[in-house]
Amino acid sequence: MATYTLYHNPRCSKSRQTLALLQEQGIEPEIIEYLQAPPSLAALQHLQQLLGVPALQMLRAKENVFAELNLGKDGQTDTELLQAAAANPILLERPIVVCGDKAVIGRPPENALELL
Repeated sequence: MATYTLYHNPRCSKSRQTLALLQEQGIEPEIIEYLQAPPSLAALQHLQQLLGVPALQMLRAKENVFAELNLGKDGQTDTELLQAAAANPILLERPIVVCGDKAVIGRPPENALELL
């Protein structure tokens, strides 16, 4: 059986819904509470590769720190954006579900079903 990993924030309703959806499918993912154990820049770069999206799509633009750091402006590299997320894990979009060489952002939670 495939191994699943969930980058999870238990205070986030979408993250809790995604976890429940996986569990309904008989999947008990490895849970990484990324606010407690922030991923490194290398880990975020790997997640970006698995997601196949620009780094900006991995960030929560509505977080105050996003504006405070002037993120999302032209000219910022993916590395710079991911460095900001590594230093401020609240910026990371959630939840992220990983299975093998694929990953999805669980917004909406049903996105996780793409990995089944």
